[in-house]
Amino acid sequence: MVGCDRVAANGDVANKIGTYNLALVARAHGIPFFVCAPGSSIDRSTPHGDAITIEERDAEEITHIRGASVAAPAAQAWNPAFDITPAHLITGLVTEFGVLKPPFRESLSALPLRSQL
Repeated sequence: MVGCDRVAANGDVANKIGTYNLALVARAHGIPFFVCAPGSSIDRSTPHGDAITIEERDAEEITHIRGASVAAPAAQAWNPAFDITPAHLITGLVTEFGVLKPPFRESLSALPLRSQL
């Protein structure tokens, strides 16, 4: 089980970097992968994960330690704060309304809108 920051209308999930990797490992080992998602994190106006803008952190968080460069002089770094876990890797979404199962577009559309929470 992991948490999430945002759920798209199709069930794709945005969460801290590394969540997608955990979902892949769970799938490879036959372990169910559940995402805990409060109703306030469900965004039906975002159709899928590709439509979610991912925050990028300063590359120096990776290339420097205590102000000193630890990377090759011409090295560049990409440092996203979040990743997208596709809905097909998710066993269920745990919400205050119950556990939603795939297909998520249908199960999510049956929930109250965020403005109604």
